[in-house]
Amino acid sequence: MELYKWTGHRDQAVMLMANLANARLIYLVNDDEAVLLYESEGGPGLQGAEAYQVLNAVGDINDGYYAVFNNIPVSEEGRELFESRFQNRAGMVEKEPGFAAIRVLRPVNSDTYAILTLWKDEQSFKDWQESQAYGHAHAKRGTAEGIDKRPNIFPRPSFVTTYTR
Repeated sequence: MELYKWTGHRDQAVMLMANLANARLIYLVNDDEAVLLYESEGGPGLQGAEAYQVLNAVGDINDGYYAVFNNIPVSEEGRELFESRFQNRAGMVEKEPGFAAIRVLRPVNSDTYAILTLWKDEQSFKDWQESQAYGHAHAKRGTAEGIDKRPNIFPRPSFVTTYTR
């Protein structure tokens, strides 16, 4: 499965949606921009969009109203280790109240992976960040066992973007 993420001005997004009225697009916004998400099972993509291969998918992205993209640049030599960490993840986020979906996304044309989680609302996401499950999922971060302490894995800092429906 592939996921396409188009980013641009709200007016452009509305025009794109009108031209692709039969496509199952998800429209998200934040203060600065609009995002269209499109999942495909090998069909045509969304022109002008970032393309990702879906490595892990749980839930229906159409059920979420608050989207969080953890954008993580990964070096070529770090890809295998990074992906194995997510393939062996505990899956605790799925049990959190307000959770709708997760997608672990491998970039097709860049080095920046995206971990997309969708939530019922922003408060559900904040509650997850304060939960024991979150602490467990990120327990190795900053320690000798953490992937973030390995050399040559992350060429640049990661960043988070959020959107609402």
